[in-house]
Amino acid sequence: MPLDDIVREEVFKGLSRYQFKRRGDWFREGVCPNCGKRELFTHAIDPWTVRCGRENKCGFESNIKELFPDAFENFNKRFPRTENDPNRTADAYMHHVRRLPLDQIKGWYTQETFSHYRGNKSTATVRFYVDAEKTIFMERLVETVLVTDDAGEKKPRKANFGGNHKGLWWQPPTFEIKPRDTIWIVEGIIDAISLNLMGVKAVATLSCVNYPSQVLKDLPRTVKLVWALDDDAAGRKWMRKHHKQAGEDGFLNSTAAVLKSKSRQKLDWNDAYQRNMLSDKHIANYLYHGELLVAPSAWEKALITWRRSGRNGFAIDYKRRIYWFNLDLERFNKEMQKLEETVKNEAERREQAGKQSASIEEISNSYFEFLYFLANDHTDESWYYAKITKASNGQVFKDTFTGGQISSASEFKKRLLSIGAGCQFTGKGYQLDWIVRHHMDDIKTVETIPYLGYSIEHKAYIYNDIAIKDGRCYAINEEDFFEIGQLSIKSLLNSVRLYTGKQEDYAAEWADLLWASFGTKGMIGVAFFLGSLFAEQIRAKQKSFHFLEIVGQAGAGKTTLIEFLWKLVGRDGYEGFDPNKSTPAGRARNFAQVSNLPISLIESDRDDNAKVKQFDWDELKTAYNGRASRTVGVKNSGLDTDESAFRGAILISQNSEVNASEAILQRICHMGFTLSEHDEDTKEAADELASMPVEKLAWFRIMACMAEGQILETIFTKTRQYEKDLLAMDAVRINRIALNHAQLRACVDALCDLIKLSKDKRTKMHQTLIQMATERQKAIGKDHIVVQEFWEVFDFLNRDGRLNHMSDGQTIAVNLNEFYRNALQQNQPVPALSDLKRFLKDSRSRKFKEIKTVRSCHAGTIYTATEDGPIDAAELDRDRRKSTLKCWIFETA
Repeated sequence: MPLDDIVREEVFKGLSRYQFKRRGDWFREGVCPNCGKRELFTHAIDPWTVRCGRENKCGFESNIKELFPDAFENFNKRFPRTENDPNRTADAYMHHVRRLPLDQIKGWYTQETFSHYRGNKSTATVRFYVDAEKTIFMERLVETVLVTDDAGEKKPRKANFGGNHKGLWWQPPTFEIKPRDTIWIVEGIIDAISLNLMGVKAVATLSCVNYPSQVLKDLPRTVKLVWALDDDAAGRKWMRKHHKQAGEDGFLNSTAAVLKSKSRQKLDWNDAYQRNMLSDKHIANYLYHGELLVAPSAWEKALITWRRSGRNGFAIDYKRRIYWFNLDLERFNKEMQKLEETVKNEAERREQAGKQSASIEEISNSYFEFLYFLANDHTDESWYYAKITKASNGQVFKDTFTGGQISSASEFKKRLLSIGAGCQFTGKGYQLDWIVRHHMDDIKTVETIPYLGYSIEHKAYIYNDIAIKDGRCYAINEEDFFEIGQLSIKSLLNSVRLYTGKQEDYAAEWADLLWASFGTKGMIGVAFFLGSLFAEQIRAKQKSFHFLEIVGQAGAGKTTLIEFLWKLVGRDGYEGFDPNKSTPAGRARNFAQVSNLPISLIESDRDDNAKVKQFDWDELKTAYNGRASRTVGVKNSGLDTDESAFRGAILISQNSEVNASEAILQRICHMGFTLSEHDEDTKEAADELASMPVEKLAWFRIMACMAEGQILETIFTKTRQYEKDLLAMDAVRINRIALNHAQLRACVDALCDLIKLSKDKRTKMHQTLIQMATERQKAIGKDHIVVQEFWEVFDFLNRDGRLNHMSDGQTIAVNLNEFYRNALQQNQPVPALSDLKRFLKDSRSRKFKEIKTVRSCHAGTIYTATEDGPIDAAELDRDRRKSTLKCWIFETA
């Protein structure tokens, strides 16, 4: 079935990324996306499947629909129906998406149109009629339509039904049932078509709950029924029910078939058809699993397993309990000898002897299965993730077991009891060993990350219940991990929860409200949050990512703004954490929790006389370049250390500006808010903004991450341009300041493109950022606030010249203890003495020269103090006689 030229062009464009080399009718030596080796190959004419040649070491395999989904979408526009070809859209869907030969199913369907007054669009459909009068039908929608229900929720619609199909089934137009035929009964019509094309007579009930009583009542009871519904909870439930009902209706031979795949991936019969999984060997395996499903008792299920495997001891599950089957081999051999003369058929003799010599016992009152293996290579920790289902009420528990806990029956029993209330394992060690050995041979390994957000190694965003890679979203599966192509991955972090918004709930009017309440600065805050979603990628290329500082008067709206910004990325009711209230270890954990999200530091400014030790802003220096802020030892027997890279962005919010070294101040883009910027109108808009629920805002994060390629292209291109523009200004001289504000300006452009902001608003935001850059340059040129406060108090206290112990007019010599005591006596607020000693050496207005002992020009009038208080009288008298003391020397202004 060759690809259509339209689809072929997009598929071949996608295949080019793997760098294949053409070898006759094959593409070979492509770069495998899973192992990176040049072993990828596919057919060059009809490349339906792409495989890696390293079957044992890699085993990558994917069909082109999974690799290039865009090539198999938008069929309504790409294949519109014409007057000469009224089924063109439906044919394209059946051929390219379902991979069915059109010449063999011609006339089995028609193309129609589906539209709904609450739907987001209309679409072509593939319609199948159930009855000869064409009053009952099912139609498959070529494109999914979102339909808003009465509760206002938008739900995807993939199929549409007309008429009442209860008690009926669909069958191919040429279908004929004979008395000894085997009929497979599936849910979907396309599944039934796929089986018929492989020589398996199949019909479709259109839903799992529909028992086709009207059709079955006219069939000979010698017909064999095979219930082959979907392999999910509902399908398995109704297969058992329908099988039982068929027996009550007099059908002599009823069974089931369950579609199982090695990858544990949920497939339907059309998927199996496309993957060549409908051979006689495959069919026999599906029927075996179906027999197990409809077995009437644990004993019968055990016998079915014994007949197939021939094992003498094994475990089975039945109705959410686990049983152990044991065959007494000595007794079995004796029974076989007894039956040699009376039962000539060996198979029948084995059957009778087995029933006489076997036994079964319950070893667990709950069903447990090990889903996959988790490992943390750095800490040498590993776990088995398991699902436990309680037999009495069907309650499900999911948790981890360590290797030690599954290697001992007693430890396993303890762990099982601690996970699920009342769940017990009463088996012996060898029985547990058998379960572990036979159920874990091909257990999947799931990669883990200890944080939430972007994994630069996997180039994917991993959140609580959604992952995003290459512009596509992936929902977490039933086993609590993400399957992204061949990548299986999950985050181990549970303490941070981000709400995943829905596109249909997204309220784009937030942008107007934010502009009305906070103007350009509010929108620049959004631009920073947008940029933080790509901080890892930006640092990988530009080596750094700026910090943002939001300060202002109490009541200026900082909290309202920051909580709103967090809602945009899905975190509700959160502002940040106070670094002064956390230990270094606690801060390190906070910094390592997320990737490509801000770390929000709030209220870390304190009164200088506070007893709390102040957070040292210099801890953030390495975060600017994405390096570790702290080194800790790894809990293992080696000498390993953990220097977890900083993967996020830094947001600072407090009432006063950051007091830190010049190196830190250069890394910060500063925004200030005042009460004068607000009035009644802005308050009303801010109140409405604050009341918006996270459900209406959180799609912003998903929308941005899906546009990763476009946003990064904008940021990388525009940053270089804006950095040059800023450095060309006389007011900006420091490269780091220019780069930081250029990055933020580029983020503004990306934001404007993403949410369609007007050109006027874009211009005003750029003007604000240029002003912020020039003000930051001026701030860097000033003395530190501690130094400014010192000289202000010094000038006040030194009106009579008493504190300056040099009289040359060119130099200031000040004893800090004497200064400190005089300031306290005059009730002047001064920084802590330790801060003075730290920052005075960087004084610019009066340049620091040195610290040395000088002979005071005020002999006999020296006032000194220590950090602990005044010195005693004798010591003061000695100082007066010597007239020398230790002073800090500065040049006069």
